[in-house]
Amino acid sequence: MADTILEVKHLKKYFNTPKGLLHAVDDVNFTLERGKTLGIVGESGCGKSTTGRSILRLIEPTSGEVIFDGEDVCKKNKNELRLLRRDMQLIFQDPYASLDPRKTVSEIIAEPLKLQKLITDPKARMDRVRELMQVVGLADRLINTYPHELDGGRRQRIGIARALAMKPKLIVCDEPVSALDVSIQAQILNLLKKLQADLGLTYIFITHDLSVVKYFSDDIAVMYLGQMVEKAPSDVLFQNPVHPYTKALLSAIPLPIVGKEKPARQLIRGEITSPVNLPDECRFMKRCDCAAECCKNGNPQLREIEPGHFVLANQEELEKYRTMI
Repeated sequence: MADTILEVKHLKKYFNTPKGLLHAVDDVNFTLERGKTLGIVGESGCGKSTTGRSILRLIEPTSGEVIFDGEDVCKKNKNELRLLRRDMQLIFQDPYASLDPRKTVSEIIAEPLKLQKLITDPKARMDRVRELMQVVGLADRLINTYPHELDGGRRQRIGIARALAMKPKLIVCDEPVSALDVSIQAQILNLLKKLQADLGLTYIFITHDLSVVKYFSDDIAVMYLGQMVEKAPSDVLFQNPVHPYTKALLSAIPLPIVGKEKPARQLIRGEITSPVNLPDECRFMKRCDCAAECCKNGNPQLREIEPGHFVLANQEELEKYRTMI
């Protein structure tokens, strides 16, 4: 039986705006096995980061359940949540904005250890900081430098060391390489993979880069307008995408084909629907070449079409999708 570390049930996050209710995350469901990586992809504004932060309760969910290691994160009070956060950490997107410029590298990495009172002895705490710097590949000579003196790759390594300080079980990686150049991206991704193998970490990896998520993730979830439209093992999703939006995203990946005719791309036409006061129908319908009358009959649900492969569909579409696998 699979060892499930995280189960998300009917997670919703709505924001009140002057124009109405904004559906940032709308009825997201998934499970994540211990030691695995779930990649979450989608265009900007689809709810990827809000989902990750709602799971950690950095943003309070509107409703739903987040079961982490058998405990419902949404029912924890402030003190209980503080203790639980030792096991759940976040690597931020921007290494330039997520580090305190007034603190040295050692102070930044040691901060969670001080706040959680895990290591009270200053010497022991500094030994742990040096250990963490070694783990993430930071030279000991950088221990008293400030973030502005370092490049983006080293800054992101500081963020990773800070996340590892309390020996977490789950880390939400919120686009951790999007602000870095390609060569540094590869270094950080390889470091995260090595840490997962060495420490048994579980990741939620949020990104808009499909080539990165294929390399890094065991399972991939595709989001559109706050909903998960498809979720499958990485190889299955790339070999046999089912939802029209997933197909369009994958067809947009640049292919290194020279001198041969490239496969036709599936274009997404029109503007994205406003997430405010959404109608009770398929949210991708107005941009979809496969739209049918049944797409207007209520919001589709995430359904399993084969073991481990889920797609957002109503009952009429479900049979059609099953013939495609």
